[in-house]
Amino acid sequence: MGATKQNPEKEPHPISRNLSENMEYCKTIMGHSNDLMIRPLQSLHKWPSVLLYIDGLVDVQVLNLAILESLLQMRDLPSFSKDDEHLTYLQNDVLTASTVLFIDSMDDVLKALLAGSAILLLEGSTRGLRIAAAGWEDRSVGEPISQSVVRGPMEGFTENLRTNTALIRKRIRDPQLWIEEREIGRVTRTRVAVLYLEHTVDQEVVKELRSRLDQIDIDGILEGGYIEELVQDKTRTLFPTLYNSERPDTVSAALLEGRVAIIVDGTPFVLLVPALFVHFFQSAEDYYQRADISTLIRMIRYLAFFIALLAPSFYIAISTFHQEMLPTNLLISLAAQREGVPFPAFIEALLMELTYEILREAGIRIPKTVGQAVSIVGTLVIGQAAVDAGVVSAAMVIIVSITAISSYVIPENGLSISVRILRFVLMMFAAAFGFYGILIVLLITVTHLCSLRSFGVPYMSPFAPFVQKDLKDTIFRVPWSRMRTRPISTGTSNVTRESSKPTKR
Repeated sequence: MGATKQNPEKEPHPISRNLSENMEYCKTIMGHSNDLMIRPLQSLHKWPSVLLYIDGLVDVQVLNLAILESLLQMRDLPSFSKDDEHLTYLQNDVLTASTVLFIDSMDDVLKALLAGSAILLLEGSTRGLRIAAAGWEDRSVGEPISQSVVRGPMEGFTENLRTNTALIRKRIRDPQLWIEEREIGRVTRTRVAVLYLEHTVDQEVVKELRSRLDQIDIDGILEGGYIEELVQDKTRTLFPTLYNSERPDTVSAALLEGRVAIIVDGTPFVLLVPALFVHFFQSAEDYYQRADISTLIRMIRYLAFFIALLAPSFYIAISTFHQEMLPTNLLISLAAQREGVPFPAFIEALLMELTYEILREAGIRIPKTVGQAVSIVGTLVIGQAAVDAGVVSAAMVIIVSITAISSYVIPENGLSISVRILRFVLMMFAAAFGFYGILIVLLITVTHLCSLRSFGVPYMSPFAPFVQKDLKDTIFRVPWSRMRTRPISTGTSNVTRESSKPTKR
């Protein structure tokens, strides 16, 4: 259930001419919190004033050098006839901070304080000055954790929005890279930035994204997953329709293709729209190696996708309904292995898959110091003990192992999770109907995939609808000399990527 909307007719609380009333209002609203710092400025005896800021949200050096030192060094205090002239004097001639803006209400004062700004209020004035001084502790730029590569940049996004936009600006030095920011969340007021190349992007996608973001009415946004779930086209689907990445080079490449990036303050994962099915099999490393090597690796990824999806269900269907498909020697070997197993193939596979999922989840939650030991115990000791105890067959251990390994080959974790869920559905239908059940689920899945859209773009493009020009960067990755156009499937407004003029050698 959504939270009640704020009353749009609520009048903002004005800044009082009485400085004591303003200070008491801030203290009361913030519950006399100890991190609210109120610093009276004795040097401005002609202009009684106070500096407010939140301890821990401001940069101490900026506070001391650009604000306090500038104010305390004032000697001659001119007289002004109008109310705002003394504020304008402080703004233009005294304060050396990068940004100093007027502020008109106590509501804006509180909002600015919680955003890391310092506020200067003067006795007798109904306005104040908002001074940029944000400087809380941030994680430094480091190597991506979930999307590492052998060859390529080793920089990853951080939790700071401005650091992330700078990492993209460093790679795309084009003034047509536009950044739109908004605050989402009535309580958290999380900053969300939308990035796109104006001369390349499909304006309809940008317009639709703006509309969906403006319609979000929620109390807080703590991670990009909130935005992903609230703006996606269809919610009743297992498959992700927004791509996420913690690599600046991946996001920069997507922007150059005409896609739109969504950066949420507080998370190192950036969302990309529109997202097509083929995008989840692409890695940044594909474009840093030769085309033939990249093509081979992509074909392995697609093969691993089908193994992770179908291997357990194929084993169940063959061992239960279609034994005649196996060579005689292999059939006899499998029958001998299953002779002492008390469960049918489906229960056997279900037990092993659930055990593996528990071990996977435990490996994430367990402290790193013992996580590796648990994974070794889980894969070796438990698996071998289960075979020796006659609970499962050795063939099933092999099937589950190759399935688990194959699921890690998929570069994007969102699609890997979808495969894990769909694998259980296929196992149930394989146990009930054999290959016919697998075929039914696959037909329904393909039909569902073809019905999906990501911000109006068909999810299965360029396969359905078929776009021949875009096949050069799907299963195969052709050399850069032949990728002179951007993908048409994403709806880019500027198709030309590379000049067709021959290169001199």
